Amino acid sequence: MHWYVKVLSNYAVFRGRARRTEYWMFTLINFLIALILTGIELMMQISSVLTGIYGLAVALPSLAVVVRRLHDSGRSGWWFLIQLIPFIGSIVLLVFMCLDSQEGTNEYGPNPKEEPEHT
Repeated sequence: MHWYVKVLSNYAVFRGRARRTEYWMFTLINFLIALILTGIELMMQISSVLTGIYGLAVALPSLAVVVRRLHDSGRSGWWFLIQLIPFIGSIVLLVFMCLDSQEGTNEYGPNPKEEPEHT
């Protein structure tokens, strides 16, 4: 949950770098919350209002963490647009999200793996 709150607290920060752990934990918790909201909507037999509101609320933090994750692998945040290429673009972006951090400091900042963890 720490990673989810960290991403939300940096909701519009597009500079810097994000570790794989930060990105994937945010993605996992985000998915679980959306799944729970969808279940609630199905039980209450209502449309996707809750999921839609939640999706809008986390759209900017989601984009920001993807850009920071791309920065961590040494790529520009504009690589996010590769997913506009049907099917192949999403696969390429998924591979980029899975790649390890670029060693040392790059043009986007120091390697977050080398910084001490704050709990």
